Amino acid sequence: MTDTYPIVSQLIEHFKEIVSLEDKDIDCITSKLEIIQLKKKDYLLREGQISRHMRYIAQGSLYAYHIDEKGKENTTQLGIENWWVNDLYSYLSELPSRMFIQANEETTIIQISKSNLELLYKEVPAISEFWRLKMQSAYVTLQERTFEHSRVDAYTKYRTFVSTYRNIEQRFPQYMIASYLGITVEYLSYLRKKHLSDLS
Repeated sequence: MTDTYPIVSQLIEHFKEIVSLEDKDIDCITSKLEIIQLKKKDYLLREGQISRHMRYIAQGSLYAYHIDEKGKENTTQLGIENWWVNDLYSYLSELPSRMFIQANEETTIIQISKSNLELLYKEVPAISEFWRLKMQSAYVTLQERTFEHSRVDAYTKYRTFVSTYRNIEQRFPQYMIASYLGITVEYLSYLRKKHLSDLS
């Protein structure tokens, strides 16, 4: 437990940013956690598997993508420390995932199985409140991204991305960032130069 204590404490502090927890709550939560170590390029989830865990990134970074009918990789999520990454559709519906989730670098994940999370909702009501607020926030973010994707020009999308996620751009290859924004790598390079020029 000594080696994992700082990592588990990190998640507990993450919970406490939104809800209050007592010592007995923390003990209950800790007993239901599982720590996963991933090397770069390791898969956390593959297409066709059912997502049965909620997953918190303690260290490292992950990205999620699906492959379209032309065989092209389309990045749908990027995640760094203190973010949650998952295929919520598969998790909630218990249907096979349509995406891959892969480590972008050496990564430490803390995961909670769906069955254990259901128990926590009853044993530690604050965790139910945490996820209610998290889901609301995730829905708002999804709506904003959907709106931007259809109505906002690429430069505005890029500026919003770098201002909202200040620590993320340098962590991922350009092709992933470009795919996430729905543009080519060449156009991303142009937008970066334009943005730096506008800032100077």
